[in-house]
Amino acid sequence: MSATDQIRPFNQPTSLLGKLIFAFLAWTERRIAANSKVGMPPYFERSTFAWIPEVEAGWQAVRDEARAVLPYFNELPNFQDISEEVAYITRDDQWKTFMLMGYGLRMQDNLSTCPATDALLRKIPGVRTAFFSILAPGKRIPEHRGPYNGVLRLHLGLIVPEPAERCWIKVDGQQAHWREGEALLFDDAYRHEVHNDTDGVRVVLFVDFLRPCRWPVSWLNALVVYAASLSPMLRTAKRNHERWSKRFYGARRTP
Repeated sequence: MSATDQIRPFNQPTSLLGKLIFAFLAWTERRIAANSKVGMPPYFERSTFAWIPEVEAGWQAVRDEARAVLPYFNELPNFQDISEEVAYITRDDQWKTFMLMGYGLRMQDNLSTCPATDALLRKIPGVRTAFFSILAPGKRIPEHRGPYNGVLRLHLGLIVPEPAERCWIKVDGQQAHWREGEALLFDDAYRHEVHNDTDGVRVVLFVDFLRPCRWPVSWLNALVVYAASLSPMLRTAKRNHERWSKRFYGARRTP
């Protein structure tokens, strides 16, 4: 089954405008599938992207910045507290985020505390979203698919608990494991699930970047992703993050 054949995570729209947008996105996904420069596999070889070695070379400094965030685990926002639409796959307090970018919007307070990570993100062409994705021991994310195949996902392993066979991701039925310092690349438009069935915390740098496509589909894809940043859903996420950031940093700046 191809990624474009699978059900999106959101309910089918009922309004005429919603149906038109949904149909347009489905048409766009078919164009992207036909014009992807890197094909449509569930997972990608790291050699597919020339910039991966440079990104992996900086992983230890990024890991150190992620470690500095972990003592604040209980104060970090749950993913659904920022992006409310993910409540269909997670409702507990076991998937924490430290947001760095969201659909091109830079979370400057967080980026300022993580300069090495900020510098590394600038090496990734077409980066749109980035955050430290922190899974508590025992956390499981059920099978789901992303909303759009025009972006690809990178997980840079930062803290990977043992035993490795009990901490995994499965994309399109194919299981893989994270390794510290190594990039794992996949298409989240395929159905996928995650388990951390260990006693340790798993941390990756989670990055979405534009899928390389042939022109003019590359232009169309960039336009669609930019338009998503203007949607009510993303504006709500931005406000949620700003409220959290004000509380979190305000408490540390108060004498």
